[in-house]
Amino acid sequence: MATDLTFQILEVLSQTQDSVRSDNAFPSVPSETIDSELRRLASRNMVVFEQKDDSGWFLTPEGEDIVVNGSHEARVFEAVQKAAAGLTLTDLPANIPDLPAEGKKRDELLKFGKGQAFKAGWIYKDKDKLKAKVEGITDATREQLLVIQKTRTLPKDEKGQAISALAKRSLVIMRKARFYIISKGPKYSKEYIKEETDLTADMLASGEWKTVQLKPYNFQSKGALTISGALHPLNKVRQEFRQIFFEMGFEEMPTNCYVETGFWNFDALFVPQQHPARDMQDTFFISDPAKADKPRGPQRQQQHLPNGSNASETNNRKQSQDYEEYWDNVKETHENGKYGSIGYRYPWKEDESLRLVLRTHTTATSTYMLRQLAANPRPARYFSIDRVFRNESVDATHLAEFHQVEGVIADWNLSLGGLIGFMEVFFAKMGIHNLRFKPAYNPYTEPSLEIFSYHAGLGKWVEIGNSGMFRAEMLEPMGLPKDMRVYGWGLSLERPTMIKYGVKNIRELLGHKVELSFIESNPAVRLEKD
Repeated sequence: MATDLTFQILEVLSQTQDSVRSDNAFPSVPSETIDSELRRLASRNMVVFEQKDDSGWFLTPEGEDIVVNGSHEARVFEAVQKAAAGLTLTDLPANIPDLPAEGKKRDELLKFGKGQAFKAGWIYKDKDKLKAKVEGITDATREQLLVIQKTRTLPKDEKGQAISALAKRSLVIMRKARFYIISKGPKYSKEYIKEETDLTADMLASGEWKTVQLKPYNFQSKGALTISGALHPLNKVRQEFRQIFFEMGFEEMPTNCYVETGFWNFDALFVPQQHPARDMQDTFFISDPAKADKPRGPQRQQQHLPNGSNASETNNRKQSQDYEEYWDNVKETHENGKYGSIGYRYPWKEDESLRLVLRTHTTATSTYMLRQLAANPRPARYFSIDRVFRNESVDATHLAEFHQVEGVIADWNLSLGGLIGFMEVFFAKMGIHNLRFKPAYNPYTEPSLEIFSYHAGLGKWVEIGNSGMFRAEMLEPMGLPKDMRVYGWGLSLERPTMIKYGVKNIRELLGHKVELSFIESNPAVRLEKD
């Protein structure tokens, strides 16, 4: 729809054969408004325009007031000149038109105006009255501001000190400006003919469609943004990892138990009860309820309901007895050693094993799945990707909660060489090559390996994961055969996500400081699979 500005632009162009600068022709119209009108006219080939960005001087509100009413000193002079007998300082304010009634601005105008008028030699003081010293003046300040309003600058011969003085008085300010060079287009016309946006049945019946101006389609315009949900970057990278695991024949483990007992989280993994990881400085303990019952069957959720009993438990009495045997095996392995191990040789405490904690790793779930596998030993591949919790200080690279990617492979007669070979295949699926392996220590794996990859951007080797073969002290108490071996490895989900999206502070990726605009606008991710 045409506006008054549309016709004004067409009228200005009709008066010249040259290009027109928008800031000269329409100094008071915002550039955003002009841009909208020019695009409308350009879509009909009525105008051609070019956008320019420049910096220039602009009037402040006080400068604009001087353009309308004159400078402070000129207004004081005019008031004094009109009074033939002169004016006292008390009478001066009442004789200056459009002067603020009161306040700081009024006092500053009078004080500065008098001072400048005295300095210019326009007025003098005769006893208690101000009188005009000259018959006429030139308001140079107002004239300079008028020039700046039109051209955004002053002529070279008066530019330096004059603009500095005006800026010092806060009458002008330097800022970036956008303007347009406007020329007539191929279909320029002083008249703006309305374009029809719809071809109606009436137009076809009457033949009017032959003469009306139809608006052409704009195939370059962007459609309106559709309000919709957005996947978090962690979920996008998580889905890529899940796809890799599924391609390699893995089964996803259920990981809905955020709260675990010390038994599943530590003891079943052959982690001693004196291990530093079990201190309050590293682990979140639950206060109510503080403890759970002993493990008693495949319904894991029941272990967090103290003294619970139902038909399902009765039907699985044999399995409960198996878990009692498992409990005793774990205790014996810790205290005195078993299955060829000498154990840790310390008094193992039942209460410590039943304490409830926020799981510190998803290996607690892997342990439970391997215990279930012992009922029917066979080759198996499991994986999980879920949240874990550590009592750590929060900084740019650490949170009290993060996501762990974990994989487990159980099979007969596995070897360390097979683990290294599988790690090379697994990480190659993510486009990560040139791995190095370093011996490490984990309570529940032996041998254990830290995995490193060369990071070209950082120019150094960086740790990307941890791996190992689960110890016999962990597997045989479950009932798994002696010749069955299990690989285990893990890495965080946050680190590859931060690398892929260029995030330097983990708090900008997960937590209450995450910008919703980042979630909505981040692109899809594709790991560089081989």
